[in-house]
Formats: sequence, C-alpha cells, structure tokens
Amino acid sequence: MQNKINTLKPDLLQKIEQANNLTALDEIRVAALGKNGAITVLMKELGTLPVEEKKQAGQVLNVFKTEIANTLEAKKKKLEEAEMNAKLASQKVDVTLPVRPNSVGRIHPVSQVMEEMLTIFAQMGFDLAEGPDIEDDWHNFEALNIPPSHPARQMQATFFMEGDSDKILRTHTSGVQIRTMENKKPPIKIVAPGRVYRVDYDATHTPMFHQIEGLVIDKTTNLAHLKGVLEEFLKLFFETDDVKLRFRPSFFPFTEPSYEADVGGSLAKSIGKEWIELLGCGMVHPNVLKNCGIDPNEYQGFAFGCGIDRFAMLKYGIPDLRNMFDADMRWIKHYGFLPTDIPTITSGLSLTAGSKK
Repeated sequence: MQNKINTLKPDLLQKIEQANNLTALDEIRVAALGKNGAITVLMKELGTLPVEEKKQAGQVLNVFKTEIANTLEAKKKKLEEAEMNAKLASQKVDVTLPVRPNSVGRIHPVSQVMEEMLTIFAQMGFDLAEGPDIEDDWHNFEALNIPPSHPARQMQATFFMEGDSDKILRTHTSGVQIRTMENKKPPIKIVAPGRVYRVDYDATHTPMFHQIEGLVIDKTTNLAHLKGVLEEFLKLFFETDDVKLRFRPSFFPFTEPSYEADVGGSLAKSIGKEWIELLGCGMVHPNVLKNCGIDPNEYQGFAFGCGIDRFAMLKYGIPDLRNMFDADMRWIKHYGFLPTDIPTITSGLSLTAGSKK
C-alpha cells in the first residue's frame, strides 16, 4: 500500500500544481477522489489486506487522502482569486451613467375601495367569504328562489359556458352566501366581494364588474339591524355624518320584504340630486333558508349588495365606468393611489378568512 501511495502522490501533486483553470482542477479531483478515482480504489483495497496490516495501511491512506483534498482546495481558492482579479481588470463600471428611473406603481381605485369596504365591515365584525367565478345554476339561481322560468333571470343577462349549460359566469356574489349557509350553521355574518359578469356595456355598465354582498343570519336579526349597519357603513365610507338613508319597496326573489336603499344628504347634493339609489337589500326569503337547510321558523336574517365600481365612481368623481378597465396609464396616474397617499378609514383590523369552495 505504501509503495502505491509513494508512486501516486508525486504524480497527483504535480498535476494539481500544473492545473491552470477550475475545469482542469475539477477533472484531477474526480480522477483522484471520485467514485472510481485512484485514491478511492486504494480505499476499497483495504478490505483485502490482513487484519494486522489493515489498521496501519488505513491510517497512512487517510493522511494521504486528506493531504490531496487540502491541496486541491488550496489550489481552487488560488484559481478563483486569479479568475476574479482577471474579471476586475477587464470589466469596468461607468459611474457617470444616470440612474435608471424608478417607476412607482399606483393602486387602482377599485382595489382601494374594496379594501376600504372590507376594513369597515371587519370593524363591524363581518367575516370574509369567497367563492368561484364559474358558478353552477343551483348556487347562482335556483337556491336563491329563482327557478328556470322566473322572469328575474331575464334581468341578469348571463354568460353561459359553451358545452355545459349548468356552468355560467356568476351574475352576482350571492352564490357565496348560499355556499356559506350550506356549510356553516348560524349565526352567520359575512361579506362576499368579487368579480361578477353580465352582458352589459355602457357608461355605467361593463361585462365584468365588482360586487360586495353582506349576509347576517341569526334568531333575532331584523330590518332595524340592517338599516343600522348600512347607515354606519355609509358614514364611514363617505367620511360624513350627513347621511340620510331611506328604504324604497322593491322586488328581489331572494329577499322578502325587498328594498332599494337610497341615500340623501351631502352626497346626493354634491351631484345635484336629492336622493341617489345605491344598493339593494332586504330580509332573506324563507325559501332561500330552506334551500340551504336552515329552518326559517327558527332563524331569519338580512342581505344587501352593492357595486364596488359604482361606489368608487361616487367617492372619487369618476365619470365613466368603462375607463376603469381600459389600462390607460394616464387614467390610472390621475385616479390611482400612490402607496403613501392611501386614504385610511381605520387601522389595526384583520379579517377572518371564509371558506373558498
């Protein structure tokens, strides 16, 4: 064993010394210490030696292996330093070049308004619930007391999925309310924001827009609670105490009684009107509760819904809804928010995540 080491050692040390780049050095390392390297082969031969020779030969071989490994590492560091010095000598940075412009993004008004709304409702104790944009007929219509023959379906111009008549792009986020009631026992207190889709396109309608809906189910919930929640929300959102709220009788298949909520006061006066229609609301219809497995003789509740985009238009003076989705940088720079200029409704609030089915 000692004779083999004496023969191999000067050859390896010479090759390491003569290596002039990292690639050549690594080839020497593999030839010496790799799986089939010369030193590895010697280590395997230890098993064939007599017991009395094995211990002494093993010690000598380990010293040799360590010496070669250390010599390889020292040479590697030397070559890496030489390579770095060569790069530093050949590469130069022109410090006179101007700094690249730092582009600052903007927060879209819809994103900002959605965050403001969620913050307010979180303060009121609402949980956040979400659901799929592609909905089935049951959750979007039938469970909401809208059977196939109901005329209310004509009011919601719907995008149907080609090849599957049961799949549609949701026309409202009410399906999230149904999914929540199916999977959670009362009391329930949620808001459900998200994208919705209808076949509309004009100054106040787009094929895709944003809604937020609220749902409260309990044993004693009533219209007084609904009005109190909406009044408080509107005061906080529009940052004024001059809010007059009236309920005007209306019809929605999923609520009974149903109302359109109109707002007066300084907000209406700012656009030259006495009242502005802002949202729909009402007490949840008993049939909807039954469809979700909730006993209407024991529980009742209210629901409301509004367009996030419309609220953004009113609060920030945006005249045309379609501009929100044109990807015009001039528009976003005018109406968008810099991170340092975000209006603050309140702070220190967190939302409890709802289930996403």
